[in-house]
Amino acid sequence: MFDTRAEIMEALEMPMEEFRNTFLIKAGELYRDSGRGLMAVAMLGYSNICRSQCLYCGMRAGNSSIPRYRFGPPEALKLTQAGRDLGFGRLFLISGEDMGYGFENLLALVSGAKDQGYRQISLACGEFTLEQYRQLREAGADEYVMKFEMSDAEDFNRLNPSTDFSRRMAAIEAVKKSGMKLASGNIVDYPGHTLDKIADDIELMRKLEISWAPVVPYMPAPNTPLALEGGRGSLELILREIAILRLMMPQVNITAGQPGEDPKNGFGDRQGNLNAIGAGANVLFADLLPVSKADAFFVVENRNLPGLQQMEALSKLSGLQLSMG
Repeated sequence: MFDTRAEIMEALEMPMEEFRNTFLIKAGELYRDSGRGLMAVAMLGYSNICRSQCLYCGMRAGNSSIPRYRFGPPEALKLTQAGRDLGFGRLFLISGEDMGYGFENLLALVSGAKDQGYRQISLACGEFTLEQYRQLREAGADEYVMKFEMSDAEDFNRLNPSTDFSRRMAAIEAVKKSGMKLASGNIVDYPGHTLDKIADDIELMRKLEISWAPVVPYMPAPNTPLALEGGRGSLELILREIAILRLMMPQVNITAGQPGEDPKNGFGDRQGNLNAIGAGANVLFADLLPVSKADAFFVVENRNLPGLQQMEALSKLSGLQLSMG
């Protein structure tokens, strides 16, 4: 299904009720019938220090309004152990592009978490060399998140002035060559995003043969230049993209922690999560950050991840078993 770009465009352009009856319900049923259940992942933002000046990210280097922090391996591993104690077998380690963290410290963090018994470790901490990606794999990283964010090179270069599109795509190819699985995806409906561009984004995800689509709608962050250009992305469009991805790539993991009508609920909005699950999404995150630091991991305002208790509630409401890995 969706073998051509024309078919993707047709699905993106059709009336929502027709899309729901034609594709969205089918996508949810396809995932339900696979028997895979909801994937629970513990997430730790171990540093919110970033060298980059991305115009849409609240943690951009130019945002002086947030308190910065960095957890070295010993402190970070205490937090990841708390996740293991709760029963999580999958871990997502994420940070800004913190060039001061030290690559040896990053290797120690990954290997230490692997020694704690995590079955799968995913990383998202910026652009490195092929050799460094290989070292991360050897240390125990199974998957690397390198989002292309937007497949339009002109948009990417404008919105990501600390790198460029060719460099990002080279980093993506290096991740694939390293032997780690590649997670990648887009920001949906940022100011200037069009249906044509979304179709190109979806085609790129297929071409890259991603393991996980960490796709989210655009959510304006205060003190960022792009927030002055437009409001948050369409909740309808993110559901369309999720359903198309599920039908196009049945085995891919897709982020289910999606926002709903009230922006204050962030990614922990129960109805937003259920809507995404109904469209075929399956990945939920629990934040391991202490309460005192959770708001400082400021990619977007009111990030608010679901947490284990809500994951269990979503499992009951959706009828899908919760897999702790």
